Amino acid sequence: MKTELEGKIIDIINREIFSGKIEISDGKISRIERNDNVQSNRFILPGFIDSHIHIESSMLAPSEFARAAVVHGTVATVSDPHEIANVLGVSGVDFMLNNSQQVPFKFYFGVPSCVPATEFETSGANINSDIVQELFGKYNLKYLSEMMNFPGVIFDDAEVNQKLKIAKELGKVIDGHAPGLSGDDLKKYVSKGISTDHECFGLNEALEKVNLGMKILIREGSAAKNFDTLQSLISSHTSMCMLCSDDRHPDDLLKGHINLLVKRAVQDGHNLFDVLQVATLNPINHYKLDVGLLRVGDNADFIVVDNLESFNILETYINGKLVAENGVSYLERVPIEPINVFNARPISADDIRVSANGKSMRVISAIDGELVTEKLIATPNIKNGEALCDIEKDILKLVVYNRYSESKPAVAFIHNFNLKNGALATSVAHDSHNIIAVGSNDADIVAAINKLIETKGGMSVSINGKTSSLPLPIAGIMSDLSIEKVASLYSELNEKAKRAGTTLQAPFMTLSFMALLVIPTLKLSDKGLFDGEKFEFTNLFEE
Repeated sequence: MKTELEGKIIDIINREIFSGKIEISDGKISRIERNDNVQSNRFILPGFIDSHIHIESSMLAPSEFARAAVVHGTVATVSDPHEIANVLGVSGVDFMLNNSQQVPFKFYFGVPSCVPATEFETSGANINSDIVQELFGKYNLKYLSEMMNFPGVIFDDAEVNQKLKIAKELGKVIDGHAPGLSGDDLKKYVSKGISTDHECFGLNEALEKVNLGMKILIREGSAAKNFDTLQSLISSHTSMCMLCSDDRHPDDLLKGHINLLVKRAVQDGHNLFDVLQVATLNPINHYKLDVGLLRVGDNADFIVVDNLESFNILETYINGKLVAENGVSYLERVPIEPINVFNARPISADDIRVSANGKSMRVISAIDGELVTEKLIATPNIKNGEALCDIEKDILKLVVYNRYSESKPAVAFIHNFNLKNGALATSVAHDSHNIIAVGSNDADIVAAINKLIETKGGMSVSINGKTSSLPLPIAGIMSDLSIEKVASLYSELNEKAKRAGTTLQAPFMTLSFMALLVIPTLKLSDKGLFDGEKFEFTNLFEE
């Protein structure tokens, strides 16, 4: 069966736009004909690619994520199944691949390199070098996912080196994760064959990495937003950067995806072909993706837009199949059988009380729109020998609770959430996905946590004893519902959190990263307060 489309064709390879027709046969482009007589205001161009994303952070199964993404012109993702692997190990990776294969969307998964991310937290699984070898052999996956354990690389950890060796011997791309790394440590990190980084918080950091040969993935997600800081690379180092979201929550995914970054970049004055190269050609070349670029013989993976300013997506094609049109996804929903492990028992207020053991304490300071935190030294609010929240100073209690085995919750304090009453809790807590909660009082913190134990994972808000939740039955981090329903429930929780006082753009997303130990400066795991600069545990109270 042959299909023909006509319009203004955007040739990214030769950097030209011409009127013509495209013929599609058996899912591939069989002919491209230049024809100046074609009168059409439709522009045909390669589909967009997210060069680094954790599908799990959309809180959707891959098949449901695809339904939403194709509407925005995304045809492929480079996806790290690191999150579900931390919960369920190989069975989690199996779930992601099996579910993704039920829709005509191009998911390119990597082999998780850091499960658990560190030895300083409790996860549900351990993917060692033998399992890395097994996963590459079983699925022939494209790359080794982000090497988050940069201290292990720098100090020649034997297991880390073995994982890198396996990837190099198989000729696989190795993704990086090295926030703030520079100088000799960075040179050693790059010398191990690690080729990308999406954790650059400053332009100088990115340029140092580019000069050492690393590709920079310019990230704009729901929590970490680095596009404005790094977008000059699109023009100055076009061949050395790509676009990614890393983490995108369902309400944001309904609004847009990589198309929004393409639109912003063009409107900010970057050359059209530079922008499209970064959004399509570069990830295809770097990861050796089987995604078409509008050439004869290529897979017919492309989109149709109405103009080159706002990039409104009219149609999306994958392997010649029309998968979305005018905001409507033609991908059907896929039935899902949730898999999970959730062994936590309900807690009481006594479990999270903090005895005051000093006159000053270390406090995590969250930064809106960033994954990094700062460290504050504050005077604790002490009553009857107990350290309490101090709402006037915006110092709230933070709790991380092991979901995999019985243990005592870890408790610290955090600044910049600005909750005036109530508590938030989530089992989406990078990277081990234990329960993490923040609140203004113990009763609501306990209620929010216990709600998640009841639902075997999810997100919750508790205010004055009244608790609402979004259950996430797939590994405690994803829903089996439609994106529309998940986005609606998530938006309701966000709205309740903001009515409770928080000023953060995405409070649940920010909260989910407060247990991510590989991002400095101060974080909390289920085992205690962690100094990400010294890469060791630290005391809550100063001596």
